[in-house]
Amino acid sequence: MSTPLRSTYPVPVEDLIPAARTLVDKTGGIPSQNQMMKHFRIGKEKAKAVRLALIEEDAATTATHLHTVPDPADTEPETVAESTGDEMPPAVEEEASPQVTAAVEPGIVAVLPQSEEVPTASPQDAPPVRSWPVLLLALPAFVAVWSGWVGLGTLTGFGVVHPLPGIADGFTINSAITLPIGVETYAAFALRVWLSGQVPASARRFAKWSALSALVLGALGQVAYHLLEAAGVTRAPWQITTVVACLPVAVLGMGAALAHLIHARPSEGN
Repeated sequence: MSTPLRSTYPVPVEDLIPAARTLVDKTGGIPSQNQMMKHFRIGKEKAKAVRLALIEEDAATTATHLHTVPDPADTEPETVAESTGDEMPPAVEEEASPQVTAAVEPGIVAVLPQSEEVPTASPQDAPPVRSWPVLLLALPAFVAVWSGWVGLGTLTGFGVVHPLPGIADGFTINSAITLPIGVETYAAFALRVWLSGQVPASARRFAKWSALSALVLGALGQVAYHLLEAAGVTRAPWQITTVVACLPVAVLGMGAALAHLIHARPSEGN
């Protein structure tokens, strides 16, 4: 056991620190301020200064022994490679996590919880666009197109016929209605097939060009009727009569071809 320092003159703090370290080694901890005063027979202020110096030295020694723990992901492949003697493939870099890290002390990292993301509405969750306004738009167009085709059919020889002679002689029908029903219905059907994106490529191409052709023919038919009507013509020229007479046959052929292409197998459709 070390003997207390005795001197006629006051002992400096620097001279008391080595003796205080010896006392710490023997007691296993830093003595209290009162123990310092009693053991070294010093005053309160000097005992406080010696004890503070010991605490600072102990904190500095502890900081030098602190070290970061190596990441197992960094050391594990090397250990396996040394044991097997084979080279390990390069590790695949993982996508960086959006977690936030904050350094607390050297070698210690605190991981803060990831903030919750606010869900966003997807386009599938949006309400569908209503198509009923198309019916409102189609009503006046139907009246104008119907009257135009029927009037042009009358000027080109279409009229009242008996479709069932000998069976129902009293049943009659105006053949001019076949023009708006055939041409405009096929144009709408082909347009739907073209824009659906659910048919083979060959059917989509055919629907595209035939729909555009039907719409152009329909527009030309309306123009021809209004020009003839405005000019007071009661019988259409033979050129217009020829084209109008071929429309039902052309619509039948395009409709049958489009229906075949829609249901054709991939090998047949290409």
